[in-house]
Amino acid sequence: MASTTSDTKQDVVTVYLGRPNFSCSQCSAVITLQDELISKHFSGREGRGYLIHSAVNVKLGKKEDRHLLTGVHTVADVFCVGCNERLGWFYHKAADQSQKYKEGKYLLEREKLIKDNAWTLDD
Repeated sequence: MASTTSDTKQDVVTVYLGRPNFSCSQCSAVITLQDELISKHFSGREGRGYLIHSAVNVKLGKKEDRHLLTGVHTVADVFCVGCNERLGWFYHKAADQSQKYKEGKYLLEREKLIKDNAWTLDD
């Protein structure tokens, strides 16, 4: 585990080693397994995004109601605990019944992530 170096940084959990995952593009902290991916067809603030079941090495910002493409949602920004980079947001609540499936899930921006397939070459 990494040591805490400031008030804004926390210990980074090193899990999922050797498994296909997505990591923070700034500090390479593992954020989620690729198995947690629900959909690649979402939009973030800065381009395409992924809807994800769960994430590690993240912290949530303040809850707020935000007008998104699919209506009003109660969300909180998601930050990497390793470098404090904003990675996307967490859906707390959706006003529209058709959007309830997003509740409790993460929207992570593609440009903020590194895809690691954990491939190995056989000798």
